[in-house]
Amino acid sequence: MWLINSPIGRKVVMSLTGVALILFLTFHMCMNVVALFSGEGYNMICEFLGANWYAVVATIGLAALAVLHIVYAFILNAQNRKARGPEKYAVTGSNPKVEWASKNMLVLGIIIFLGLALHLYDFWSKMMLAELMGAGEFSTPAPTDGYYFIQHTFKDPIHVVLYLVWLASIWFHLSHGFWSSMHTLGWNGKTWFNRWKLIGVAYTTVLMLGFAAVVIAFATGICG
Repeated sequence: MWLINSPIGRKVVMSLTGVALILFLTFHMCMNVVALFSGEGYNMICEFLGANWYAVVATIGLAALAVLHIVYAFILNAQNRKARGPEKYAVTGSNPKVEWASKNMLVLGIIIFLGLALHLYDFWSKMMLAELMGAGEFSTPAPTDGYYFIQHTFKDPIHVVLYLVWLASIWFHLSHGFWSSMHTLGWNGKTWFNRWKLIGVAYTTVLMLGFAAVVIAFATGICG
């Protein structure tokens, strides 16, 4: 199958899974921003999602997308290294036309993966997983009390720094990955190439600022 065996097919898989994950991040950011205005409203969303079958199915689907994206990232990186051959050891300078994020996508991806693992431990394991394991609403805190977990997590300065570094890494990764996906899918053209770059940077910036606003608001005591 060309999506698996051909270099272009692998890039298409990377692009499609990347776009799907960006859409999820958009939903997640909008959900998190609710916590800035109403703890009760945020917990209502957490309770609505919870460990319901549709949330579990969506989580499994997201996990599959993330795994595909990561696996194909390593495959494409290995493919590119092999294609460059010994020339990669002879590079002494930096091409100013090549973006920093483009040259460090794998490193950024590893940082993002480690940040994701921390995030899953801080929130998913104590919320959805706790519900699936049988923790009821009478446990303290309740698995659906997402507002408490945000308050508790971002009281710790170390967590605040780690999350902000994580968000910065995601920004670099997405600001390049967004327009790169459009290019791979053939939606750029001569006119839209620079436009997609601008849209990608603007969209990614708004997205990450939304997440960062929650971290900073709870860390500084503006909320919570």
